[in-house]
Amino acid sequence: MSNRRVKAVILIPARLDSSRLEKKMLADLQGEPLIVRTWRQALKSRLAERVVVATDSLEIASVLEECGAEVVMTSKDAHCGTERIAEAARLIGGDVFLNLQGDEPLISPENIDLALEPFFSTHPPDCSTLVFPVQPDDHAQIEDPHIVKVVMDTNGFALYFSRFPIPFRRNRNSTTMFYRHIGIYAFSAEVLAKFAALPPSMLEEAESLEQLRLLENGFRIQCIKTLIDNPGVNTIEDLELVRRIISGVSPD
Repeated sequence: MSNRRVKAVILIPARLDSSRLEKKMLADLQGEPLIVRTWRQALKSRLAERVVVATDSLEIASVLEECGAEVVMTSKDAHCGTERIAEAARLIGGDVFLNLQGDEPLISPENIDLALEPFFSTHPPDCSTLVFPVQPDDHAQIEDPHIVKVVMDTNGFALYFSRFPIPFRRNRNSTTMFYRHIGIYAFSAEVLAKFAALPPSMLEEAESLEQLRLLENGFRIQCIKTLIDNPGVNTIEDLELVRRIISGVSPD
């Protein structure tokens, strides 16, 4: 890592509505709302100078401000989390912005810093993200459309993301390695602004994966491998799992 001076900011987009779990951000985790737990984990990053929650909900803003969190109110017109953090980034300024989903109350600070590290080098990328190795015989993960897979070039840059098992194994005896995408992104300020200004792309809409908008428009996404995996919260089952982990009960 170089000594290049970089102001890195973690932005956490948070909306109250959730299709699979009502008021997910305010779900109780041992006496604290889920979004507060995520914010506290983000504060443990070594590389980020600032942690800001971007929300359009006064209810979310209120519980965060009671805990001393910095909150930026954004419009209700954002189509995705990246558009919401781009709006917040214009208001607060910075060199690098990391998009951390609000439903990650167990996020590892080490993973946050892994995503930020490339921007402190002499040749920072357009965008960085994390990937986790999946064994070729783990068919449950590979076949699950809710788990996003990624294929990379020899330099670790993303070639494509898909809900479909990629690469397709015509030879079932192949030992091809699969990688699961972990949805944490860091962007330069310039790339984030350009990304948010682009219209949704064809592949993005087909797969319902906003990162494909970057690839379709010629931006490069550096994928960083991690062996640290923390469950996020999308369903009531996820929420119960996280509650068990926080309370010290080993997951089944």
